[in-house]
Amino acid sequence: MTIDEIIAFVEDLDGVLAVRPAPDDGSPEISWGDTFFFHAPDGVMPTATQPFATLVTKNYPGDERSRLDRADTFRVNVAAGKEAFREWTGHAPRESAPDDDPGVTDTVMAHPVHGPAGWLAVVNPGRRTDEAVRRLLREAHHLARARHERRTDSARG
Repeated sequence: MTIDEIIAFVEDLDGVLAVRPAPDDGSPEISWGDTFFFHAPDGVMPTATQPFATLVTKNYPGDERSRLDRADTFRVNVAAGKEAFREWTGHAPRESAPDDDPGVTDTVMAHPVHGPAGWLAVVNPGRRTDEAVRRLLREAHHLARARHERRTDSARG
């Protein structure tokens, strides 16, 4: 899967806003070139929620072991939720796990930094993880949409 294929897939989901930080938009320089996916059916950047998935193209501070500074390397990160996280890793998000290599490619694994929050990650998804990544992105979108609907309903009520 390429970055463009993932972006197109996620943008096809209902109510998705893809945010691509760039120079002159007020975003931090480290985020330039990455993509952040939100459930925002009104098309407005949410202020009180995290993205349900991200595409990152570089190492962030504290995450150098992923080695995203290699040529043509990126990682898709997904707020998978507890059930999907347990399904893919064999343990709960906050439980300790084996010391996996976060730079291995085409493998679903706990996010090296945000795993305790239920995030999964895949560096350079390929044939082995293509369908898994699509499924995880659909599930994360579903969870984000449900959270949005609960917030909207409670604000009305």
